[in-house]
Amino acid sequence: MDGSIDTGATGPGRGVLTQEIWLVLGLSLGASALYALLSLAQSLSSGQSLHSQTAVINASATSNSALDLTYQLVGVAVTLVPVLLVVHLLHRSGESMGSIGLDRAEPGRELGWGAALAAVIGGAGLALYLASYHAGLELNVVPTNLPPSWWRIPVLALQAFQDGLLEEVVICGYLLHRLRQLNWSDNRSLLTSAVLRGSYHLYQGFGGFAGNLVMGLIFGRLYQRQNRLARLVVAHTLIDAGAFIGYVLLKGRVSWLPGSW
Repeated sequence: MDGSIDTGATGPGRGVLTQEIWLVLGLSLGASALYALLSLAQSLSSGQSLHSQTAVINASATSNSALDLTYQLVGVAVTLVPVLLVVHLLHRSGESMGSIGLDRAEPGRELGWGAALAAVIGGAGLALYLASYHAGLELNVVPTNLPPSWWRIPVLALQAFQDGLLEEVVICGYLLHRLRQLNWSDNRSLLTSAVLRGSYHLYQGFGGFAGNLVMGLIFGRLYQRQNRLARLVVAHTLIDAGAFIGYVLLKGRVSWLPGSW
């Protein structure tokens, strides 16, 4: 495959596409970036060092187990609405999810690529987190405080898939696809996408921003060259599942992880 992307030449004009991009980001990860920036500003203004503060990713909503499960499932469903919006917008412009490389072609190859990427990026990401934390640039990131209920592991796996699907569809596939249709250069588009990816992780600290910026540069360039999104969704899902479920399994059993770990 030559990595070319269908430009949808007969689709919406530049003005419509620009408005569409702002609306999609404003309803999803663009808004998350603003909240993450405010969260970091609050952490910095607290007078405490970053690594003495805690950021919980998948937080429990209530002490009632059945109600908490409902909260978690509703949260996943609502979070994935922007993905459905992207599906709608692509179809409206005469395209499909295949236009951004998310289809069922060669599932074995996509799984293999995804697993390999997850191993490399996940391992490097953990090392960067530990280095940033001990350098005082990162909060103590707790992957979850969900109660030890029967549904905790399945919900964490579902949340990992939610993160992988949302972020890769919106920030990598959709955004890079639309920016190419607007005749942005690949380098400019890549940097924009990667900075945005890093920005909505600022609530974790500067290490979270840097690590996800690098991940965005790698994932974005792979997408631009291969036009394959499924493998990136797989990789992201595996990385997050490893962090979320690994935390549950390792908590209290290892000494080399920081803070509440």
